[in-house]
Amino acid sequence: MSRIVVVVKRTAFEAQRNDRRVRALLRRNDPTVRRLRGSHEEHEATVAAVRQAIERLGVEATFVEGAETWFETKGVSLVVTVGGDGTLLSASHNVGSTPILGVNSAPSYSVGFFCAAKKDDFEGLLRRALRGRIRSVTLARMEVRLNRKTIARRVLNEALFCHATPAATSRYILELDGHVEEHKSSGFWIGPAAGSTAAQHSAGGRILPLTSPCLQLVVREPYTPGGERLRLTRALVRDGSQLVVWSKMDDGRIFLDGPHHAFHVRIGDQITFRRSPESLTLLGLGPKRRWRGENG
Repeated sequence: MSRIVVVVKRTAFEAQRNDRRVRALLRRNDPTVRRLRGSHEEHEATVAAVRQAIERLGVEATFVEGAETWFETKGVSLVVTVGGDGTLLSASHNVGSTPILGVNSAPSYSVGFFCAAKKDDFEGLLRRALRGRIRSVTLARMEVRLNRKTIARRVLNEALFCHATPAATSRYILELDGHVEEHKSSGFWIGPAAGSTAAQHSAGGRILPLTSPCLQLVVREPYTPGGERLRLTRALVRDGSQLVVWSKMDDGRIFLDGPHHAFHVRIGDQITFRRSPESLTLLGLGPKRRWRGENG
C-alpha cells in the first residue's frame, strides 16, 4: 500500500478568529477581513474532499496540520499539500527526492501557480500520481551558506538579504564571476527560477523558464548618488557558479522563503548562494507552464 503525507494549511481565519479585534471586524464585515471567512470555508470543503478521495483509494495517509510543521518523508511515496503556493513552499523544506502534488484549496481566492489539483480533480490526479502516470517538472533549488556552514539546501523561491530595520540602508560587498562591487541599497533578492514570478519579478527581475538552472539576483533600490554604474544589480548566477556576499552591517538578516526562516548576519560575515544539489519534483505541471499572476 502506498504511504503519503498530506500537509494541510491552517487558514488565516482559523488562526485569527479568536482575536477580539478580528471578531469585531468580522461582525461588521470590514473590508480588511471580508475574504477570510469565504476563503476558509472553501478550504475546508477541499480538505473534506481530499480526505474522502484518499479513503476511497485506500491510501495510507499521515495528515500534518500547519504548513510550518516538520514531517518525515522516509518510506513515503508522495507528499500532498492542501492550501496554496505558500503551503507547498513551506512543506518543500522537509522534502528531498519525494515528489509533491499541490492542491489549491481556495482557488476563488488564490492563484496556486504550483498547485496542479483542485477539489474536483484531485482524486484522478492522485490515482495517476500513485501509478507514476502523471507529468512532472524538476525545479532547481538554492543552497545558502553562512561563514562556510550550510544553513539551507532547499530554498525554492528566494532569499532576502537586508538590514534588520526596513528603513535602514543595507551595506554589503558582492562578488560574482570575479567581479566585485560594493553596494548600498534596500537589500537584494536572490533565488531560483521557481521564485522568479514573485518577489524577483516585482522588484524588476525577469521571469525565468521553470526548468532554468540559474539563480537570479535583483537588488532593491540601489543607491548611486554620484551616478555610479553598477553591474551587479540584475544578474544571473549560472549553474556551477556562486554569488559571494560580505556583510558590512552588524544587524543584517537573511530570510529564506518567507519570514519564518531568518538568520542574523553580522559585519564581516560571508554568505554564499549557489544552485543546490537537491532539486524538487513537482507533479501535475509541465516545464512550459506559463506564469498567470503573482504567487499567493
